[in-house]
Amino acid sequence: MYTLRLIVKNSLRHKLRTSLTILGLVVAIFAFGLLQTVIDAWYAGAEGASNTTLVTRNKTSLVFPLPLSYEARIHAVAGVAGVGYANWFQGTYKDPKNFFAQFAISGASYLDIYPDYLLPHDQRAAFLRDRKGALVGRKLADQFGFKVGDVIPLKGTIYPGDWELVVRGIFDGRQSTTNTATLFLHWDYVNESLKKTLPRRANQIGVYVVRIDEPENAAAISAAIDKEFSNSLAETLTETEKAFQLGFVSMSEAIVVAIRVVSFVVIVIIAAVMANTMAMSARERLGEYATLKALGFGPGFLTAMILGESLLLSLFGAVLGIVILFPFAAFLGNVMGTLFPVFEVTRLTVLQQILAALAIGLVAAIAPALRATRVNIVEGLRSIG
Repeated sequence: MYTLRLIVKNSLRHKLRTSLTILGLVVAIFAFGLLQTVIDAWYAGAEGASNTTLVTRNKTSLVFPLPLSYEARIHAVAGVAGVGYANWFQGTYKDPKNFFAQFAISGASYLDIYPDYLLPHDQRAAFLRDRKGALVGRKLADQFGFKVGDVIPLKGTIYPGDWELVVRGIFDGRQSTTNTATLFLHWDYVNESLKKTLPRRANQIGVYVVRIDEPENAAAISAAIDKEFSNSLAETLTETEKAFQLGFVSMSEAIVVAIRVVSFVVIVIIAAVMANTMAMSARERLGEYATLKALGFGPGFLTAMILGESLLLSLFGAVLGIVILFPFAAFLGNVMGTLFPVFEVTRLTVLQQILAALAIGLVAAIAPALRATRVNIVEGLRSIG
């Protein structure tokens, strides 16, 4: 207890320097956590992917569609428990800046594959009955104020025309990582319109989503599906949903790497600042350390004093940085809307912040501790006054 009181008193000896050092630590730990949260948001789609869901797309590119006739053949592959399909529908809601994900889905077969979408039974039934119906996620509904019964006008880009969709349901996510910033509409509605306006684009599927019986059979079932359509005009590439999502992330890998590098550079910089602060403190107290050694206190005690002071400052700054990160991340998530469907501080991020603070405290204490333990008693006492 006495040692702890001594550490606290030493930490507060120069209040201005201590306050500025802690302020730097708060900013560094906060920035590190925020950048890690941005990276987590980038990977949120892949992290929330199911192990029992496969995605089948055109082997040439995602841009090229697959025939509707593939559905029955995929369903016949051994191990396949369900098949749904979806097309990316990029409509504009009032203004192009109101971007959010929209998918034209196959209805019940698609929803059955994603049990993480929590939807009241009556709203699900209403959506399935209404060809012009739409489902919107909770986050999307909160952002734009959508309610059940509202009409959402979309101006088609990939599918030209004016589309008016009636909100028939609002779904929540079973987990915090479930994407609830999405709108679903009926693929049949889009396809029927295409048959009238662009018949050559009708009966085409963007991706098939496949529910399988056991996760360990994913590789074998994927190979079987692709083999079924080998040497055809539209060969397929089947992969797990997580691999499919990571494929999108890899397109922006350079950005993610840059953010990750910056987050660690911030830690290195503040570690250098902290080390300088501790070195200044140790240099000013060489006489005190010599006195303590003359009284019989060993190198271990001096090391504990310096290390304790360094860890106390770094952890105090880390706690403040972590505390302000949560409300700021929540605010930022609301401001960004549907840009990042999932934007939250994870336990892993908090753990990384604490470990980073400990690392800063340990590294900053090394040089001052070595100097204090090696101080010559005579030379140290001579420096007094």
